[in-house]
Amino acid sequence: MSTASLFRWRQFLPQIILLNVRWYCRYSLSYRNLEEMMQERGIKVDHSTINRWVLQYAPELDKRIRQHLQPTNDSWRTDETYIKVRGVWKYLYRAVDSAGNTLDFMLSAKRDGKAAARFFGKVLKGQHTQTPRVITVDKNAAYPVAIDTLKADETLAAETELRQSKYLNNVIEQDHRNTKRIVKPMMGFKSFNTARRTLSGIEAMNMIKKGQVKGIGLGDSVSQAKFIEAIFEVSA
Repeated sequence: MSTASLFRWRQFLPQIILLNVRWYCRYSLSYRNLEEMMQERGIKVDHSTINRWVLQYAPELDKRIRQHLQPTNDSWRTDETYIKVRGVWKYLYRAVDSAGNTLDFMLSAKRDGKAAARFFGKVLKGQHTQTPRVITVDKNAAYPVAIDTLKADETLAAETELRQSKYLNNVIEQDHRNTKRIVKPMMGFKSFNTARRTLSGIEAMNMIKKGQVKGIGLGDSVSQAKFIEAIFEVSA
């Protein structure tokens, strides 16, 4: 979708929309927090409007940053964490490399071999990932099933090693904390689609924050904000 059509008929400037989406997906804020913060700046916008912005533009942000990500290494760390949707726990599969760079993520209703295989397949298709030399997971029995399935259909190289070690998987378990910290004020999601779309923005902002974007330094929040405006073709 072109940038012109993406912001067509919006009452607010694209810069204001992107600012709210960026802040919501990066910081531990509620929609009402953002409504108050905008009001302090002389901008009257309802929290429900900000909600609609996030649901529309968060997935687009995730999509647009992909081609700008730096390559990750071939040592994967994979784990899943819990996300509450309509009062029921769902599973957010996440993977990072040995340096802590995000490979990919996937929200799933189930935690089984098929879900794990689907997630690995998604990671393997990433523009910034490479075929893994080793995949480190915990003792979840679904992972060996998924790896065997992918090797059988030649989606995954036969020489890829599966290593089940909770200790070595501390990198990904620690990385979950950022996502959980931001999700906490949300008090659970109302639908699976809402969760999926919002989480895509949270994970995208996390990748930017980690310094995974080419030419954007770790911790350089000003350049990060300018980068987001640039990929949406919005001038400051």
